[in-house]
Amino acid sequence: MKDDYGRHIDYMRVSLTDRCNFRCRYCMPEEGIDMLSHREILSFEEILRVISVAVKRGITKIRLTGGEPLVRKGVPGLIRRIKSIEGISSVSMTTNGYLLGEMAHELKESGLDRVNISLDSIKREKFQHITRRDGLEMVISGIDKAIEAGLSPIKLNTVVIGGTNDDEILDLVRFAAGRKLTLRFIEQMPFSDDNRDDFISAHEIKDIIAGKFGTASVPDIDESALFKGFGPSEHYRFGENGPVVGFITPISNHFCSRCNRLRLTADGKLKPCLLSHDEIDLRTALRSGCSDRDLEGILSYAVDRKPKGHLLNSDIFERSRGMSKIGG
Repeated sequence: MKDDYGRHIDYMRVSLTDRCNFRCRYCMPEEGIDMLSHREILSFEEILRVISVAVKRGITKIRLTGGEPLVRKGVPGLIRRIKSIEGISSVSMTTNGYLLGEMAHELKESGLDRVNISLDSIKREKFQHITRRDGLEMVISGIDKAIEAGLSPIKLNTVVIGGTNDDEILDLVRFAAGRKLTLRFIEQMPFSDDNRDDFISAHEIKDIIAGKFGTASVPDIDESALFKGFGPSEHYRFGENGPVVGFITPISNHFCSRCNRLRLTADGKLKPCLLSHDEIDLRTALRSGCSDRDLEGILSYAVDRKPKGHLLNSDIFERSRGMSKIGG
């Protein structure tokens, strides 16, 4: 599928649940969250049907997200069934890593290709402050088990929050390099009312890393292929033989011109853009007896509605529902 701006759409992020065992401050409040009921979320059979139809329209890569996808029971079996769909080239997952240690080998055996793991601090008290959970030891165990299981390339995702974890930038770089993992720093997005003053740009992060390891340069073409996935990150090597670090810059240098994805929320809405209120209701169509041709038409309609770019930096931007409700 191609949208009106010539972007080839071949990647779908599928949220399995809006539930999460963490309460990260930049993502969701600690209390007072209205969770979806079991009836409101798509069944695995409905998800598989959507993916099967999406493949006919050119989707080849699936990423499972949440909330936290591993809190939903039966995920290994779902992965196995997705991988059996002809035309699927990759199934990956974004996880907070808390349950990964006990599931990594089963996930690999089920066909999961790779994981991205959120890690915003490697200091226990600070990790607990950010996530509102005492889970650092479990997450690090999950990372190590994922390495052992061969869920590679493994990427660590860090959201940098000014005054909270920006003093750990170099420590996180060393942590990832020591395990030969790709670390990606993500600029914080405005999904709550209180996270504008603590924004740290990728440019500031690069300066901190360069001050320790040396000037940033773009890896050569062959090397870049080792770090490039299907996402929007740009990678730099610091110093002559220093670490390679990725940056995802939705605020300072948005990557909308190369967006290749659709998002399916846990409650069955198709989102052409993460940072837009625009949603197309698939769940109602699925439960009203629509044909596969009808579903293909809805998918094409969603692609046609992809905007040229997001409005995060404009005065007319309005917050969409929280990240945990969308799937990231």
